[in-house]
Amino acid sequence: MRCPICAKAATVDYAPFCSKRCADIDLHRWFAGAYAIPANEDESASPDDDDEES
Repeated sequence: MRCPICAKAATVDYAPFCSKRCADIDLHRWFAGAYAIPANEDESASPDDDDEES
């Protein structure tokens, strides 16, 4: 298994990373918002639609 940050061999102590440094880099990326799941907003349902129904 390879480290997803630097591609060196992963170690058991820090799996799936090779070192604490790479694990910390990954954690920082999470905190900084570098990892995000793209979302598509449903254009057919806008927030104003609820007001029109009443």
